[in-house]
Amino acid sequence: MNETTRWWWVRHAPVINHGGRIYGQDDPDCDCSDLETFRRLARMLPADALWVTSHLRRTHKTARSIIAHLPDGAAPVPLVEPDLAEQNFGDWQGLTHDELAARRDGAWHRFWLTPAAEAPPGGESFVQVIERVSAVIARLSRDHAGRDIVAVSHGGPIRAALAIALDLDPERALAIATENCALTRLDHIAGAPGSHAPGTEGVWRVALVNHIVA
Repeated sequence: MNETTRWWWVRHAPVINHGGRIYGQDDPDCDCSDLETFRRLARMLPADALWVTSHLRRTHKTARSIIAHLPDGAAPVPLVEPDLAEQNFGDWQGLTHDELAARRDGAWHRFWLTPAAEAPPGGESFVQVIERVSAVIARLSRDHAGRDIVAVSHGGPIRAALAIALDLDPERALAIATENCALTRLDHIAGAPGSHAPGTEGVWRVALVNHIVA
């Protein structure tokens, strides 16, 4: 029987008072006051899952808010995976898009010509985000094969996970919407003998994308 590892991706709660500024790997707070949203997420998520977050507090706070509503007293302690953090926008973090455009900086124009491959000064490209997220997914899917994994993360890593699962061109993956507190589920099916992908590391099945839990 093939092992299926189900990844439940949740984007963190809305960031508070960012003022339209690029925050990337900065560490602003988030608004977890909408308790009904977390109750609904908790009802959909498996209580016995492995939980992971990035190292940024908006994912920790969101995860705690969901875990508080899990049934039967479940209280998992999430693993912290820094490589599930948002894209690092380097020198652009803390600036608005208008401020960057006003600089007439060549790096800003190059970025919008090839936004997946181009890295902001002092930061990383979306292609590099895919590479680091891919390594985490491969390791945890191997080490916890057959389990449910709840990953409370960011828009960039969730798009990266979808690019991996669907074998998307990175530029196309950037077009995928990832709303705050939305749920995306990706199932990794191990490529065991007798499967439709024997001898491979596995295949992906997409169950939910950017699902707003009602």
